[in-house]
Amino acid sequence: MQIKSVFFNKAIVLLSLYAVATAASATNITVSAAASLTNAFNDIAKAYEQQYPNDKVLLNFGASGSLLQQIQNGAPVDVFASADQETMDQAQAKKLVFAQDRLNFVNNTLVLITPKKLPLKVHNLYDLQQTEIKHIALGNPAYTPAGRYAKAALQQSKIWTNVQPKIVNVNNVRQALDYVAHSSAEAGFVFATDAALMRDKVTIATTVRTTKPISYPIAKTAASKHPTEAIRFIGFIRSAKGQQILRRYGFQTVR
Repeated sequence: MQIKSVFFNKAIVLLSLYAVATAASATNITVSAAASLTNAFNDIAKAYEQQYPNDKVLLNFGASGSLLQQIQNGAPVDVFASADQETMDQAQAKKLVFAQDRLNFVNNTLVLITPKKLPLKVHNLYDLQQTEIKHIALGNPAYTPAGRYAKAALQQSKIWTNVQPKIVNVNNVRQALDYVAHSSAEAGFVFATDAALMRDKVTIATTVRTTKPISYPIAKTAASKHPTEAIRFIGFIRSAKGQQILRRYGFQTVR
């Protein structure tokens, strides 16, 4: 019995050492992604970790321009996903990502929303000039893609000057959604995938035409400390499972 006990104790020690070694070898993949990807990427990260249990995905969400600044300032990021091409172009110009490492993985559309509980007659951009519309939630165009798309659409419609005093600049597209959902703003611009998350609180007044398709690029960062895992995570997003999750949240996937 004593011999069996010794062997049993040794087995426990070996298993414990193996567990420690496995934990020590686990890789943390840091992913900075546009705020509009929050729900989809949370689900994708869980599915990825189930398939690759030795990897841990650390997610950081925000306005694409703000995420770019973080990377530029030395934040340890392995994967960057932007809600527009312009921000990724800037990242490439600054050599924070390389051209051969970037690809487009989803498309989206811009929509104008209003609070469901407010009886407003808003059917197009021109209706934003009504006196009943006092606040328009808009991601700051300086670093928020949705805000840039919206500003360009308003300028093209020649009403930017008229509605500019009503603009409430917010940090990202999800904050614009919250403002409208809680009636802190009578209207706002978000992506269609964001509006779909609060169908019970916001109404899509109209889909906003943009001069270019709203396509999302993703890339391994040049400074990634885990390039193999970063590429594997991007590959998972492009896989049938990853694309299925994105479609579930309303994104238009690309192959």
